Amino acid sequence: MRYAPLGPVGEVSRLTLGGGGLGQVWGETSQDEALAVIKAALDAGITLIDTAPMYGVCEEVIARAFSGSLPEGVRITTKCWLGEPPPGKALERMEASLDASLKAMRLDRVDVMILHNNLCEADSVLPRDQDRRAQVATTWEAYVDEVIPAFEDLKRRGRIGAWGITGVGLPPTVLKALSHEARPAVVQAVANLMDSPGAMRRYEGPAMPRRIIASARANGVGVMGIRAVQAGALTGGIDRALKETHPEAADFRRAAPYRALCAELGVDPALLAHRYALDIAGVDTVVLGVKNRAELAQCLEAEALGPLPADLRERIDGLGLRTP
Repeated sequence: MRYAPLGPVGEVSRLTLGGGGLGQVWGETSQDEALAVIKAALDAGITLIDTAPMYGVCEEVIARAFSGSLPEGVRITTKCWLGEPPPGKALERMEASLDASLKAMRLDRVDVMILHNNLCEADSVLPRDQDRRAQVATTWEAYVDEVIPAFEDLKRRGRIGAWGITGVGLPPTVLKALSHEARPAVVQAVANLMDSPGAMRRYEGPAMPRRIIASARANGVGVMGIRAVQAGALTGGIDRALKETHPEAADFRRAAPYRALCAELGVDPALLAHRYALDIAGVDTVVLGVKNRAELAQCLEAEALGPLPADLRERIDGLGLRTP
């Protein structure tokens, strides 16, 4: 396992074990299998686990795995879903979310806490979920005036080690956050060969994931790459029921030329997609959505194979699959 600095957080493994797979967001598994995945991940040298209260039974699995005491060198992230809180209520709501996560995981602190909402301007309109904007998005003004001070307060009191943002949208506001004087320690950014955020995209206009990653790098912000297989669209077959109109189903159809290339090369699409994500300049660690040991083993193989040959990267990029 290779390691890299995650901004000011410090050195972490190039692969991060994501809580979505452990919590059955990406298909069915059992808690016993999730526990086995955690053990296998740590045995393989993974040192970062990315959790969230919205990831099903993930936090319960973490409690069972560690009984309140993390192994030396293992770090945990969690997330909060804030939206647009009433004035003066951000800290209260963020700390309540943190309290619930820590209680569920039987821990007394986390290494990183991440704001999981979209960041937007006060006059932004979300073509998807505009009627839920107050739940799914946080305005720039609330972020600067309340969220950042709340994170810094939690950090000062030792409840979190650092804080970050999910940098999926809205891209111009995310870029502004990455260059703001009070910058996050980490950003979770889309890192896949399609540059697609899939169902996480609520806005018009370009997704700009590589520009976000480059800005993070330029500003000393650690990058956790997410959606390496675009929620299944870059695998051999999506393993959960989706409507034909679902963004992930649409991306799966659009990725047919990629699967054809993988068939020609005799390589599994998911393995190659993870290699590609790990090879994106500026990505410090790639968050895995694995739900069983077989999927984990494939990701470990992808990491062990190292950087992509330049000609293979050119062939993948030449397929023209990047989202505008």
